[in-house]
Amino acid sequence: MSLNQNDSIAEELSRLLLVPQNGMSTQIAQVSHRLTLIDEWGGVQSGVKIVELGCGQGDCTIALANAVGERGLVNAIDPAPPSYGAPFTVRQAQQHITSGALGKRINWIAGDPLDVLSKDSSPATTYDIGILAHCLWYFSNPSVIRQTFERLGSTCKRVYVAEWALSASKPTGLPHVFAALTQASLECRKPQSDSNVRTVSSPAAIRKLAEEAGLKMVKESTFTPNNGLLDGKWEVSAVASAGFVKEVEDNVKDERERSVVFALRDSVLRSLEAVGGRDSLTSMDVWCAVFERA
Repeated sequence: MSLNQNDSIAEELSRLLLVPQNGMSTQIAQVSHRLTLIDEWGGVQSGVKIVELGCGQGDCTIALANAVGERGLVNAIDPAPPSYGAPFTVRQAQQHITSGALGKRINWIAGDPLDVLSKDSSPATTYDIGILAHCLWYFSNPSVIRQTFERLGSTCKRVYVAEWALSASKPTGLPHVFAALTQASLECRKPQSDSNVRTVSSPAAIRKLAEEAGLKMVKESTFTPNNGLLDGKWEVSAVASAGFVKEVEDNVKDERERSVVFALRDSVLRSLEAVGGRDSLTSMDVWCAVFERA
């Protein structure tokens, strides 16, 4: 599917979502990106049954529901409480989608994905595809990622993965790479984290975890996302903020460890200057992979 086609479909699908305060153009870019992920995986056939982990407010879910057609189904699982999220909660966003044209194709499930999948082990609950789209960095540690791959391998014919690549084909995406690593250096020093960057794993590390779980990679690709995707700007702004400095001071007591986190933050700030400031920022590359049972 061409970029222009994706943008056209993304605009139509975005009208089925609650529009965020930063506007329709931001939402269209997010949905268009999810359509690109589907293309990079090799497409989703009409009529298939999908389980999506870490669905959140449904940016990827709506793209998957569009792809599976009237005979398909998306079971969308997220561990966040229904009241989580702003300016709209997870419940508000999901209920809005349910009331729309594609709502009947989606079954929203609130709960820990591993717990839900453990109950989804009968032949009647076997899925054609398991989806992990930009959610692995939310996991608490690599062991949980491996366990999730094991469970998906027993319930899904194929597993589709998309995550930030920790590389940037464009220099303007490098601050996003540094910002992600900087946030991870702080979050791994907290006893608990609710950040969207908790366990940073590279494509090579994710592939290794999947293989340890009994999966084999059959396809992979890396691409540069569209300039309308603002994740790079959001993550860099978070690291550059005074709030981040306070979090480091509150949570990192060892002076050598604190020095490492602040050195990483400085690298973000210097790289931001090098690319011409926040307005020039883009997001880093994205890695997509398809796995099957070994």
